[in-house]
Amino acid sequence: GQVKVFRALFTFDPRTVSYLDSNWWKGTCRGRTGLIPSNYGQSLSPVLHRLTVLRGNLSWLRECLDNRVGINGLDKAGNTALYWSCHGGHRDVVELLLSQPNCELNQQNKLGDTALHAAAWKGYADIVEMLLNRNARTDVLNNEKKTALEMATNAQCASLLKRKQSSVIMRTHSNADEYLDDEDSD
Repeated sequence: GQVKVFRALFTFDPRTVSYLDSNWWKGTCRGRTGLIPSNYGQSLSPVLHRLTVLRGNLSWLRECLDNRVGINGLDKAGNTALYWSCHGGHRDVVELLLSQPNCELNQQNKLGDTALHAAAWKGYADIVEMLLNRNARTDVLNNEKKTALEMATNAQCASLLKRKQSSVIMRTHSNADEYLDDEDSD
C-alpha cells in the first residue's frame, strides 16, 4: 500500500499528565476526549476560519463551539469567523455564529471592512438582511472611506442598506424633535 508521511506541528512526549497541569488542556473531537498541548489552542482560530467558515463546514463549527473555541479570533488579515462566513455566503454558518452571545458583529479587519461590507460586496442580500436584523452598523467606514452601501454590488443589498440607514436617520431626527420642543411639560 501507500504510506503517507506527516510532519508533526508539535513535539509530543507521551507521559501521564494531571488535569491540573496548565501546559495541557482536555479536549474533545468527534466524541473522543484527550489531552492537547495548551500552546496548540493559540492556533485554533485560524483552524476555525479555514475548516469551518471558509468551507461552510457547519458540523465542525458546532464541534468548535461545543469545545469553547473563541469565535472572535482574528486571522493574519484581521478577519473574524463571521467575516469569512459572510464573504463565502454560508448562510447557515452565519446564522449559527450570530446566535452566539459574544459574536463581534462590527469588528473591522486590517482593510477596515466588516462582515456587512463583505456580504454587501459579494451580493448576499439574505446575509446582509441577517446582519441588519442584528443591528450591524451601516455607518462604519473602511480604509477607503466606504460604507457597506457604497460597496454593495447588487440592487437588493443596496436597497436593504438604504432602508436601514434611512430608518436610523428618521429615528435620530424624531428624537431630536423631542429635545428641541420649547413647551415645558411641568
